[in-house]
Amino acid sequence: MASSVPVKIGIIGGSGLDDPDILEGRTERYVDTPYGKPSDALILGKIKNVECVLLARHGRQHTIMPSNVNFRANIWALREEGCTHLVATTACGSLREEIQPGDIVIIDQFIDRTTKRHQTLYDGQPTSPPGVSHIPMAEPFCNKTRELLVEVARSLGVKCHVRGTMLTIEGPRFSSRAESLMFRQWGADVINMTTVPEVVLAKEAGLCYASIAMATDYDCWKEHEEVVCVDNVLKTMKENANKASSILLTAIPQISQMDWTQTTKNLKSMAQSSIMLPKH
Repeated sequence: MASSVPVKIGIIGGSGLDDPDILEGRTERYVDTPYGKPSDALILGKIKNVECVLLARHGRQHTIMPSNVNFRANIWALREEGCTHLVATTACGSLREEIQPGDIVIIDQFIDRTTKRHQTLYDGQPTSPPGVSHIPMAEPFCNKTRELLVEVARSLGVKCHVRGTMLTIEGPRFSSRAESLMFRQWGADVINMTTVPEVVLAKEAGLCYASIAMATDYDCWKEHEEVVCVDNVLKTMKENANKASSILLTAIPQISQMDWTQTTKNLKSMAQSSIMLPKH
């Protein structure tokens, strides 16, 4: 059953997957937001007749380091453009033997180790919406979207882990070995530099958010394994990008066929009821 809510899908392209060629009939739109400019132009187009908006998280030339990504502007711009869903892609390191470089992880939890990022749209500035948002984060990702991505990955024969805890570090440096070992003890499965605050802001904005995490390396915890370096990461990333593209091309038409009425209603009312307005 198709949704009575018109579906529009924002694709946040991470390292290695910000190629606009997956969209047909592309137009570009540069926008501004109360939080400044997004990472790049919004690229509007269609995937198999479904309206999509692609945004390169680090800019199309990959010039924006993780700490400087304007996450709030990105999420705001995609919501203003009418997106109901956000499907993000992200490169990550593996903290588990069984998550091998080249594998896909459809993450369901995060641990936040960032230190200098704006994590809310409700920041008390005159241009921001009023109030303070205490957004619940027990279930950070949209499970309905996640389950579909898992199904699609499996149908395409892509090795996919059905859940995983993403640890987001500030970066841009990689972890020390001591940190890497500690993160494993904490129960983290994969590590990156961008899931937080993106997932948090998407939840505040009332959007269905899911992330396709693509393992490129074993971070540095694993002995007798090459320690993570940019060259190897880029090589695996190229191979991974094709898997992520094929998942998106298959999943997006299926998302548009599903009924999202209740899901979007629940997300919007959660976002709304989390706001404490100032006393007058």
